Amino acid sequence: MTRELLLWALVALASKAPVAMAPLAVVFLSRESQGGYTLGAILASAYVLGEVVGAPLLGTRLGRGRMRPQLSAGLMVGALAFCALPLAASAPSPVLIALAFLAGAAPAACPGGVRVMLTRLVADDAVPRALSAEATLTQITWAAAPGLVVLLSLQVHPGAPLILGALLAAAGALLVLRLPEPRVTEPTGRTAAPMTRTLLSGWPVYLTSAAAMAMLATAELVLPALLEDRNVAVGWSGPLLAGFALASAAGAFCYGLRNWPGSVRVQSLVFLAVTAGCVCLVAFLPGLPGIAAGLLLAGVFQSGVMVTRNLSLRERLPEHAHAAAYSVMYAVQGVGYSLTASLSAVALNLATPSVAILGGVALTLLITAVSAVAERPSVPRASTESPAFAEADHGP
Repeated sequence: MTRELLLWALVALASKAPVAMAPLAVVFLSRESQGGYTLGAILASAYVLGEVVGAPLLGTRLGRGRMRPQLSAGLMVGALAFCALPLAASAPSPVLIALAFLAGAAPAACPGGVRVMLTRLVADDAVPRALSAEATLTQITWAAAPGLVVLLSLQVHPGAPLILGALLAAAGALLVLRLPEPRVTEPTGRTAAPMTRTLLSGWPVYLTSAAAMAMLATAELVLPALLEDRNVAVGWSGPLLAGFALASAAGAFCYGLRNWPGSVRVQSLVFLAVTAGCVCLVAFLPGLPGIAAGLLLAGVFQSGVMVTRNLSLRERLPEHAHAAAYSVMYAVQGVGYSLTASLSAVALNLATPSVAILGGVALTLLITAVSAVAERPSVPRASTESPAFAEADHGP
C-alpha cells in the first residue's frame, strides 16, 4: 500500500458507490410520487441503459487522450445528474428519465479507466493482487449499498441516497485529478490496427463475462420466488444477497493471496464450472440453509471468474486498448443482466423457480462453451508489458 494506491482506493469507492446505490435509490425516490414503483422501475432501467450506451462510447475515447480529465468530467456530469433527480422529483416523467439516463451514461467509462489506472500503479507481477483488491472493494460496496439506501430513504429523505451519490461522484471527480496520468504507448504504422477491430477481437472474453453475470443474475432475480415456493419468508432475500456479495469479496481477497496454477483462461473456466455447480445447489438443496450454502459458495467462486476474465482481456489485447475493452465488457455485462431479467420473468411463468435457475445455468454453460472454443486458438497480442505477466493472470 502506497499513498497513490490509497488515493486510488478513495477514487474507486467514490465512483463505485453511486453506481451501487442508484437503481434502488431511484425506486425509493419514486415510490411516493404519482408514478410510484412503476416510474421507479423505469428510471432504474433508464439508468442501466445509460451505462450500457455510455460505457463503450466514452470508453473508446480514453485511449485517445489524457484519461484523468475525461474521467473527472464524466464523474462531475454524473454528480450533477444525481443531484438534479431529487430536486426535480415533481418534474414530468420524460425529464426524470433523461436525468437517470445521463446519470448512468456520463460516468460509465470510469470502471474501465479507474481499473487501468490501478494496473499502472503497480508492477506487472502485482496486477493479480491489485485486481483482487479491486474486486474485494467492489463487492463490499455492493453489499453495503442496499442497506444504506433503505436507511437514508426511510430515516432521512427519499432523495438523500441520490444526494450522497452526487457528493461522492463530485469528490471522485476532484480526487482522480490527483492520480498520476497513465502512460500508454500506442502502436503506430503497420502495427496499428483500428480500435474497433482490436476491441472486437476480445469478444470471447466479453461473452464469457456476460454469461457468468447472467447465471448469477438468474439466481438473484429468481431468489424471492424460490423462497416463497419453499415457504421461506421473502424478507430473507436481502440478507442472502448481502451474504453473497460478502462471500464474493472474501473469494476475491483469497484469490490475490497467492499464484494459482494454470493460465487465466483455464482458471476462469474452472471457476465458472464450479460456480455453476454451486448455483445448481440453490435449486436442489432444501430450505433456507441449503439456499444460503449454495449462494455463499457461488459468491466465493464467482469473484474468481470476474478477476480472471479481467486478466484474460488484459492479456489478449494490446495495452492502449485496455481502458476501452474494460468499458465494452462492462456494457456487455449490463446487457447480459438486462436480458436475463426478461428471460427470468418468462421462465417463472412457464416453470418452477428451481427449473428457471437450472435453465439459466444450462444457457450460461452453453455460451461459455462457445466462447471457450473461440478463445482457445488465440495468441495473446503483443503489448508493451513484460512477457512474464502472462503467467500471473487475474481479472473481471
